[in-house]
Amino acid sequence: MKVTAFGEIMLRLSPDNRDRFMQEKYFRTYFGGSEANTLIALSSLGVDTSFVTKLPENDIADACIRELKGNGVETAFIARGGKRIGIYYCENGASIRGGKVIYDRQFSSISEADKSDFCWNEILKDTDIFHFTGITTALSDELASITLDAVKQAKEKGIIISCDLNYRRTLWSEEKANRVMREFMPYVDILFANTGSALDVFGINGKDDEAVMLKISEEFGIKTIAFTTRECRNADENILGGILLADGRFFSSKKTEVNIVDRVGGGDCFDAGILYGLINKLSPEETVEFANICNAYKHTVRGDYCRLDAEEIKAICSGKADGRIKR
Repeated sequence: MKVTAFGEIMLRLSPDNRDRFMQEKYFRTYFGGSEANTLIALSSLGVDTSFVTKLPENDIADACIRELKGNGVETAFIARGGKRIGIYYCENGASIRGGKVIYDRQFSSISEADKSDFCWNEILKDTDIFHFTGITTALSDELASITLDAVKQAKEKGIIISCDLNYRRTLWSEEKANRVMREFMPYVDILFANTGSALDVFGINGKDDEAVMLKISEEFGIKTIAFTTRECRNADENILGGILLADGRFFSSKKTEVNIVDRVGGGDCFDAGILYGLINKLSPEETVEFANICNAYKHTVRGDYCRLDAEEIKAICSGKADGRIKR
């Protein structure tokens, strides 16, 4: 099966180690973005993937495309043009100090894209799953319209629609997110979220995660919903979990404690884990456990994305992880 995703990929600048913006003279560079992160994880797990975006004609964008290709992601449908690639600055937290993100993505090529940049009939020709997030739809009204066109055409072709709510309050208001994202829900087959984004975007809450998931399923008719859970002891130590609603039943992963190297992109790897499980017909129990370990694994790797090894993830799921050096 092939997964195609549409969204923005950016250049990330981060202080070394856990230094602060104000004290660092040198920054590490990474490429990353929610949809691209998910595709790189899926590609490393052996799934065919294709990324659709728009990037400028310059050396930085060329380097970005080489990075995607080097990680097994098809780039044939990346449009070129516009002024710039989006940038964001990420400061990792430590102990009682939380992390911080500053966006510099205004006027990026993808945010100023128009419908003529993408021929969805050609792009979706061999696709089985189409994945997008609420980040993309928040970037501009035109981009939300382009994404909706893609989703509608994908649905007409019988393609499975996968969506991560990924609410970002720095990009749009709760009111606008609610109005826009509700347009997409009739087409969505697989929804990724958490209780926070469900409340922010749809105003849906409940006594626990399962109650919220059930309300979403009942309101929008979505049969497959996956939530991440997170207990934050501090910026260094979190306890992660996952819940999957499938076949009318709830399935929960075991809780996993992680010492964090870099938490950015963990949810994207969780998405990849769920999609991998569905593609490979793992049981719901196996799928949510696999996805949670993918999420946890990403927290141990610097940068936005993480390459995953299916057998290694499965070994960790079965309790065969002790952190020792393999010689």
